[in-house]
Amino acid sequence: QVQLVESGGGLVQAGGSLRLSCTASGRTFRNYIMGWFRQVPGKEREFVSGISRGGVSTYYKDSVKDRFTISRDNAKNTVYLQMNSLKPEDTAVYYCAAERSQVVPKTPGQYDYWGQGTQVTVSS
Repeated sequence: QVQLVESGGGLVQAGGSLRLSCTASGRTFRNYIMGWFRQVPGKEREFVSGISRGGVSTYYKDSVKDRFTISRDNAKNTVYLQMNSLKPEDTAVYYCAAERSQVVPKTPGQYDYWGQGTQVTVSS
């Protein structure tokens, strides 16, 4: 069982930055692929970014490439999402998720564990 807790959301002006953190319980964090998703009311949860177990491979939604950076610190059981040049369309609840497959999945249904979410609001 893995419990995930996100933090770092908030209100920021367009062009600003935020860093989201997601800390996992347990001693097997390094065995999990980690992903960040986001969701706005009335829409499906969408993949934002994912990172392999060792942090070597990273993946991004096209619209956030060159603006967002995912990283992880396995010693701290934490995955990060650095978000720069934020846009109003980035406004959403952001969730981190974990699962133990071999490759980074991009669909929510393939993840086993989820955090409670953190709100990110970007004003224009």
